[in-house]
Amino acid sequence: MGSITRGTTNPNRLRRVDRWLTGPQRYRLRRAGKPLVVDLGYGAAPVTAVELFSRLRTVRDDVEVVGIEIDPVRVAAAEPLARPGLSFRQGGFELPLEGRRPVVVRAFNVLRQYGEDEYEAHWEQVRERLAPGGLFVDGTCDEIGRRSAWVALETTGPLSLTVSLRFGTFTRPSDVAERLPKALIHRNVAGERIHAYLQALDRAWLGAAALASFGTQQRWVATCAALRADGWPLLDGAARWRLGEITVAWDAVRPR
Repeated sequence: MGSITRGTTNPNRLRRVDRWLTGPQRYRLRRAGKPLVVDLGYGAAPVTAVELFSRLRTVRDDVEVVGIEIDPVRVAAAEPLARPGLSFRQGGFELPLEGRRPVVVRAFNVLRQYGEDEYEAHWEQVRERLAPGGLFVDGTCDEIGRRSAWVALETTGPLSLTVSLRFGTFTRPSDVAERLPKALIHRNVAGERIHAYLQALDRAWLGAAALASFGTQQRWVATCAALRADGWPLLDGAARWRLGEITVAWDAVRPR
């Protein structure tokens, strides 16, 4: 289920979402019997699947990662990198796992290349195949992973939107707008919740300008704290903010 996409990728491109998976989401791996994780649509080169495998093994040394690609040529090219716990197979959103249910499915820069009328059906296809308490991450990032945004979904539906930015690579937080997931990228217009959220983030960033002399990290932490004080339902705290992340509840940004 799905279409062959461009498949462009780069080493370390998904480090920001991987850090999130091994950070606040690591409990999902730890509570699973034998965690199965899918890198869906890993692209023309399997580097992101290999990196995901290495990073998740720091949380559970028995985690299994399966890279799934719809293009058989890409699967054949990845096979030499297979090893115990890491494998590659052809497939799409149907997740050909012989009935096994993954605890995490990561799909980055995949649905971005689909139509706006298609993403919800693919969300549903993946969600219904997750293990109980499993997580589906649909995200987008720039070519070398400096600006990232992703939606986290469970079987019950979307949970949150996370924005993760490398300090020094943006003028305003709303610079991430061009990297929003497909569900939101065309909704960044007046009257939509995501537009209001990014505008509020920019205002808080400008309001914290006096802290710039103490470093971008301090300014960002103050920005996030101001956003929370204004009533935005943030789901993380200073420990993640210091990394350039901010996570908000999905209901605050979902399309109208």
